[in-house]
Amino acid sequence: MTTALLMILAVLLDWLLGEPRRRHPLAGFGRWAAWLETRLYHPSRLRGALAWLLAVAPLTALAWALAQLPWVGMVFSVWALYFALGHKSLHDHLLPIVAALEAGDETQARRLTARVVSRDEATLEIVPSALESALENGNDGVFGALFWFAVAGAPGAVLYRLANTLDAMWGYRNARYQRFGWAAARIDDALNYLPARLTALTYALLGRTRQALACWRRQAPAWDGINPGVVMAAGAGALGVRLGGPARYHGTLEHRPELGTGAAPVAADIPRALALVRHGVALWLALWLAGLAAWGWLHA
Repeated sequence: MTTALLMILAVLLDWLLGEPRRRHPLAGFGRWAAWLETRLYHPSRLRGALAWLLAVAPLTALAWALAQLPWVGMVFSVWALYFALGHKSLHDHLLPIVAALEAGDETQARRLTARVVSRDEATLEIVPSALESALENGNDGVFGALFWFAVAGAPGAVLYRLANTLDAMWGYRNARYQRFGWAAARIDDALNYLPARLTALTYALLGRTRQALACWRRQAPAWDGINPGVVMAAGAGALGVRLGGPARYHGTLEHRPELGTGAAPVAADIPRALALVRHGVALWLALWLAGLAAWGWLHA
């Protein structure tokens, strides 16, 4: 019950305050990881794994130690989950895109979209790109952190967020990171395996369920990566829109499978995707509390 209450407090804190604009711990972690990369870089899996371990292990151990302290541990746990969550920031980044499109300012909408996706600004499709970001980051920035906090408390949330950050820094399949970033990519895949499927199930339950499950089953296996396709296929099916298709990343055109079914998405579908995430968070917290109450009743 304590874990559930801490989760609720962290979710409320994130929604009230949003992402810190200054001195975000992840910015400091990014500098630490970049420093390690300059000292340890070599195109080998072993060096990459060592760099990952040195970046993540000390901070996760520190989080475990702080979480054990009486009272201070509970405050730290709320703080840790708050910084691991990106629920409010997801809305803060995507809703201005909708506002720009509704105002007819495509240039601004394109600029804002390029800030949240890794595609070339000049050629990206604004609405599909923003919608894919909403669905995928619902897992990476929200449900994954909640899952690992429920499993392992503050150390779990810290481990998950740091691993996710290193995947974003090193987990590329290019000449520099193909081998050095192998561990970062594989560890992030492993940590996201269960959360991604729970996120996909959440989207399905809150949307067009049968359609979402069918898209997940048929389309996700064709997507590159074991987790993003699951989340986006189920989310697109739940919303009844088509995503995927060709996209240009860092000057290279990638031919991606289509996800979902129905019409091409429009600007109004972005708030619908964000609503899936919001309602999913409420559902997870409600189910967690209900499960704890049932457990307590059975063992009373």
